[in-house]
Amino acid sequence: MKDQDSTSSVGSGVKPFPTFYFKLLRRITLLFLTISIIGIVVAMSVTCLDVICRIFRISFKGAYDIVMIAGTITITCSLPYTTAVKGHVSIDYFFHKLSKRGRIIVDAIVRILSILLFTLLAIQSIKYGKELFDSGEVTLTLQIPVFWMLYVISISCILVALIIFYNLIHPEKVIVEL
Repeated sequence: MKDQDSTSSVGSGVKPFPTFYFKLLRRITLLFLTISIIGIVVAMSVTCLDVICRIFRISFKGAYDIVMIAGTITITCSLPYTTAVKGHVSIDYFFHKLSKRGRIIVDAIVRILSILLFTLLAIQSIKYGKELFDSGEVTLTLQIPVFWMLYVISISCILVALIIFYNLIHPEKVIVEL
């Protein structure tokens, strides 16, 4: 038997917004997790290959550039998943000293401030990415343009803000189970 939330619909076959929003966030978060996993595998493989090449005194041109890009993508794309599973480090000592109402208020304030912070980070990343695009900034060795990484960071920050918004409305639910 399916959950009532997943089978409910409004009208003829149209899913209600909260269910659609939840499923879309979940899918995009898992996509970003997959990209993050690929990034870490690429960084690890290139590093190992570079070490092996050095043993045989062979130069692996661009290893640093590839690892830098893969590391950026790995860290950036893992943020939405970490937020979705509520895996960030928190200090609960003082939080649990508050009353239940106080905890709800503090939690809501922190989530709203977090949404604002990640939205601001997304906007600034877009602006900086445009500056890098306009200036033609590239990596040192392989001459790969770097502006697009700021756009990935921006998308990730927007996704984190949307996940925090979902958690603000549904504090008892997680988007992705561990």
